[in-house]
Amino acid sequence: MTESEHPAQSSPIIYRTYLHLGSNVGDRLGNLLKAKFVIQRKIGHIQLLSQVYETEAWGNTNQSSFYNQALLIRTEMTAQQVLDTIHEIENQLGRQRDEHWGPRTIDIDILFFEHEIMNTRKLTLPHPRLHERNFVLVPLEEIAPDFIHPILNKSIKELRESCPDTLQVTLLIN
Repeated sequence: MTESEHPAQSSPIIYRTYLHLGSNVGDRLGNLLKAKFVIQRKIGHIQLLSQVYETEAWGNTNQSSFYNQALLIRTEMTAQQVLDTIHEIENQLGRQRDEHWGPRTIDIDILFFEHEIMNTRKLTLPHPRLHERNFVLVPLEEIAPDFIHPILNKSIKELRESCPDTLQVTLLIN
């Protein structure tokens, strides 16, 4: 057969997606580990991951502190497919959605999906409050200091330096 007789093989589109993980119920470190395992299996390859940080609870402060971590994932999924899969993973790992900003075994947020800007009933990209939260910015800065926020036009490093959040983010030493 000649080259023209073979249908063109198209390569899948790979999207860079930044995720944030948090846990403050049960085995917090174990919950992050389980989430990363399932993310790798169901969503895509984990290209980068930050160290784990501990932070007091934000919003509803009458609860245990959180362990937090940022990930860069390479996936073939769309943003909506990633969100749907994240909800499945959270449910699988025991996430209860009883209380806004309440305690949780696992919380997984999409921070950025490439440089997409989206605002639907189910999904807002980039994450609308990431620039206000040190517990998100500190681990994210570790893996993507020069990534430019597509709406605010500032790097993650610049956002962290100007963040109004005063909660202390502490590197977890195992």
